[in-house]
Amino acid sequence: MNVRVQLFAIAKQLAEREAVELTLPDGATVADLRRALSDAVPALSPVLPHVLFAIDSEYADEMTEISPSAAVACIPPVSGG
Repeated sequence: MNVRVQLFAIAKQLAEREAVELTLPDGATVADLRRALSDAVPALSPVLPHVLFAIDSEYADEMTEISPSAAVACIPPVSGG
């Protein structure tokens, strides 16, 4: 299945794009997505252990399966004061 991952903040800056298109097997989980994203965009590797993923506007854990029609967002940690 093809999945479009929307990137935000530092992930967007590191990848130098707003989104990444990935091909994942049916039944892929967020853990699979994290590995595929690291392989596709090595510049993201330093932040990927710290990002959260949202699937259809809901935060997802590593075992959450991704459906072919899912809206996927990669959300880095936020800092500020």
